[in-house]
Amino acid sequence: MIMWLKELRETKGLSQKETAKKAGISQQYYNFIENEKRGNPLNPDIAKKIAAVLDFDWTQFYNDESTGATTG
Repeated sequence: MIMWLKELRETKGLSQKETAKKAGISQQYYNFIENEKRGNPLNPDIAKKIAAVLDFDWTQFYNDESTGATTG
């Protein structure tokens, strides 16, 4: 599970369904992303849409996903 993504979404007071709708993707696909059941790497267009909804830098999806921190 991508904990930083779930925590950020919950901090914004959004459900998975609301986040997915605002990002223009299905709730099931969003769930797959949050629970790391999607293929790697995540499509940059999708990453940008989710990041715009939750207000974070979309490149965070490509950093160390266990911490949400930038490596290096």
